Amino acid sequence: MAWVIGGSLDEAPALSVSTFFVAVSGANAAENDKGRGVMVYGKADRDVPGWAILADLPDGWTGDCCMYAKAIGVNLVLYKGEWTGEPERVMVLNVWPSKLSSLEAEMQDDRHHYLERDAKAKVGALVFDNKSMACRGVLYEGTDHKDDAVAFCDPGLSTGVRLSWSMTLAHDDPQKSQLLDLFSLVVGQSKYLKYKDGAKDKNGNAKTRH
Repeated sequence: MAWVIGGSLDEAPALSVSTFFVAVSGANAAENDKGRGVMVYGKADRDVPGWAILADLPDGWTGDCCMYAKAIGVNLVLYKGEWTGEPERVMVLNVWPSKLSSLEAEMQDDRHHYLERDAKAKVGALVFDNKSMACRGVLYEGTDHKDDAVAFCDPGLSTGVRLSWSMTLAHDDPQKSQLLDLFSLVVGQSKYLKYKDGAKDKNGNAKTRH
């Protein structure tokens, strides 16, 4: 089965700079203090400043940027249990240099390419509550009985980047509702940070700032 990145299979956004990963204990922790955060970041490249994306890691899930994510050409994957190589139930983060004029343009472009390969797919809207950046979502219901949830986020013109979260689910997945709730939580709590190459804090971690 092919991976769908950002909704569109054939026209996935170009990846940005080389990426690194760090687990951040307690970042954006849940109320029971068992939450963990993951941060993925890339160095400045030409007109794109260094960037970092911080997101909650659902309890029991694993984050990876440098093995499985690299193999499928994305910045970060979140998955539960063992890695199977299949796209179902995997949250995928993709970051790319912004080129289109707006978040709406990104969504329209993605929708165009998705429907180009599956003209009879159903398209619905997803709503996310992200206080730090604009995020809009779409749920594709394909004729292959696979659903693709996609969120596009814009951290602002000055950042030089846009990002997407996506996840594929079987249409009849018994945990579909719970997984979409987790997906919405991850999208809603994702944050953009500016990354300065070579900057470290007192603990040796990459230094970022809002």
